[in-house]
Amino acid sequence: MKFVIQRNQLIASVQDVMKAISSRTAIPILTGIKIDARNHGITLTGSDSDISIESYIPAEEEEMVYVEEITEGSIVLQAKYFSEIVRKLPEQTVEIEADSNLQVTIRSGKAEFNLNGQDAEEYPHLPKLQTDNSLELPTAVLKSMIKQTVFAVSTMETRPILTGVNVTLKDNKLLFTATDSHRLAVREMNIETVNMEEINVVIPGKSLNELNKILDDTDENVEISVTNNQVLFRAKHLNFLSRILDGNYPETSRLIPDQSKTTIHVKTKELLNTIDRASLLAKEEHNNVVRLTTKGNDLVEIIGNSPEIGKVTEEIAVSSIEGEELKISFSSKYMMDALKAMEADEVKIDFTGAMRPFIIRPEHDGSILQLILPVRTY
Repeated sequence: MKFVIQRNQLIASVQDVMKAISSRTAIPILTGIKIDARNHGITLTGSDSDISIESYIPAEEEEMVYVEEITEGSIVLQAKYFSEIVRKLPEQTVEIEADSNLQVTIRSGKAEFNLNGQDAEEYPHLPKLQTDNSLELPTAVLKSMIKQTVFAVSTMETRPILTGVNVTLKDNKLLFTATDSHRLAVREMNIETVNMEEINVVIPGKSLNELNKILDDTDENVEISVTNNQVLFRAKHLNFLSRILDGNYPETSRLIPDQSKTTIHVKTKELLNTIDRASLLAKEEHNNVVRLTTKGNDLVEIIGNSPEIGKVTEEIAVSSIEGEELKISFSSKYMMDALKAMEADEVKIDFTGAMRPFIIRPEHDGSILQLILPVRTY
């Protein structure tokens, strides 16, 4: 195997596949990057058996030559060393050559590295997914759906199913749902053309976080295909494969109250900044609880209090308050996460009493919903 490649292209691909490689793997060869050279281009693969990422560098594209002098073949190289070497090479082109004894030479300018390779035949084969059952989404839409839900997954392994995002497609409606049982994030999207039957899968939050980092902000589509235990996201030069979590996701729709006793309309950023300040003096061990009290004249008071440290009180003018007076305590972290996910200038918050879950939605958009359980304070 041999090829000469543009260093910038190689660095970008290596960084992408590194996101799937873990030093804590039971299969030693998975600490390596698989390099596969074919006449049409180079494919790099990284995997930790939960996530697998393939990044493709075409030999040429749009009259740009990225890879030349290709002799076909494949090899596996230690990811940790290969990624560091590639990043620090002196010139813009890199020559990589492997001999029949799996010895690999990497040359750039006057620098020459020799690395021991491993046989690519021993690298686990990625399952090839049939893509006749697939769905296409614009990259930007997929990224925002992930961003607006994935933060609410559970980090506790006691209920593994809650560490993932439930992705369902039914009646042309795509739904992302995440909950850690103290809060809930839901984002829905109507899909015009769908050539796949209903889906109902739970994708690990960790997988979606990595996917979100790798996907470029482009107008191009991502193709999503699902089989019984894997999901494949296919972008232009990228295949991202994740396992699916086993088990049934809880029915969350019944948690959402259908009527409210108090409604507040407020500027997202003002509320976010006020809660951020209040959380500075809110008690650490109680998940930074702050208290919200409605006042007359469209004012809301936010208090952060911790007897050992001090107290912060701030009044904030809101657009309007409808319904009963209210005093409620909640986690400032959960509230700030929810507000950051909104992507709207103004939000509407519906409360159904001091000890009932409350709902945050953008003022003019029903496709995003955040639900938070209040905290009992004595």
